[in-house]
Amino acid sequence: MTVKRTAGRVAGDGPVRWGVLATGGIAERFTADVRELPDAEIVAVASRSEASAKEFAERFGIPRAYGEWAGLMADEEVDVVYVATPHSAHRAAAGLALAAGKPVLCEKAFTLNAREAGELVALARERDLFLMEAMWMYCNPVVLRLAELVRDGAIGEIRTVQADFGLQGPFDAGHRLRDPALGGGAVLDLGVYPVSFAHLLLGEPDRVQAEALLSPEGVDLNTGMLLGWDSGATALLTCSVTAGTPVTATVTGTKGRIDVPSGFFGTERFVLRREGAEPEEYTADGGLRGLQYEAAEVMRCLRAGETESALVPLEGTLAVMRTLDAVRERVGVRYPVDG
Repeated sequence: MTVKRTAGRVAGDGPVRWGVLATGGIAERFTADVRELPDAEIVAVASRSEASAKEFAERFGIPRAYGEWAGLMADEEVDVVYVATPHSAHRAAAGLALAAGKPVLCEKAFTLNAREAGELVALARERDLFLMEAMWMYCNPVVLRLAELVRDGAIGEIRTVQADFGLQGPFDAGHRLRDPALGGGAVLDLGVYPVSFAHLLLGEPDRVQAEALLSPEGVDLNTGMLLGWDSGATALLTCSVTAGTPVTATVTGTKGRIDVPSGFFGTERFVLRREGAEPEEYTADGGLRGLQYEAAEVMRCLRAGETESALVPLEGTLAVMRTLDAVRERVGVRYPVDG
């Protein structure tokens, strides 16, 4: 077996060795999915709590656990770092990894605002290191097939995109979703999915409108977004931490529409309804699942010596962050880091 590892790149037929930063729910899901990939290993985990890191390592059979972030960054056996902290810590965590020469897969929302996102992108490019937002929807082959059909004109010109993501709640005043310093509110936690879906199909909008119900702490609890493009297309998107919504998506064009069922961002099927034709259902063909798609894309890029993914381009991530900034500005949500 030959494996070559230089300057944040992996070449050869050996496994890619992951370090996981944080031990919360999304870190658990990522680890459970990625450890089943034959060409991947989770070799280290880090947390600000040594006890939490050790418990996580024991549960998933991970060789090394660190009670501080620096230990993971200094681990020479780690090829790439997966940042699974709350998004309020993404700038610091991903920045530390990049400064240490580690490629990074960083959870979404990518950062608290577009300025922080731009700083990470600039650092990655300066260091010639791989960086990708963990927008697993963009790596899902069913979603990619949907986007391909839209690009090929299967439903004509897009006129409307509708998508929602809402949780029932309630979340008490002490929860991170209610804390402005932690990037609380529905937009960054949940709205990033509908916004990213619309961006995938239409690119960055030319106009942004929004309305929201704010908490006493000043974060958005229930938000509606209307995005507009010079083409005439519009996107009506909603997110909520006070109401459980269907979590579906619909794309309507001049010649038909595509309906995506609940859990649109990780869907395994959709229905294409063309004018004058029987509905056509598209489904996943097996193989990978869930967060394995994004991990596989990262590993493909690292082996190819690429510093960003064509599926989740950094310019697209920056554009989404600009839209999220605009939404927060329209509804009056500001975080301490906004200045």
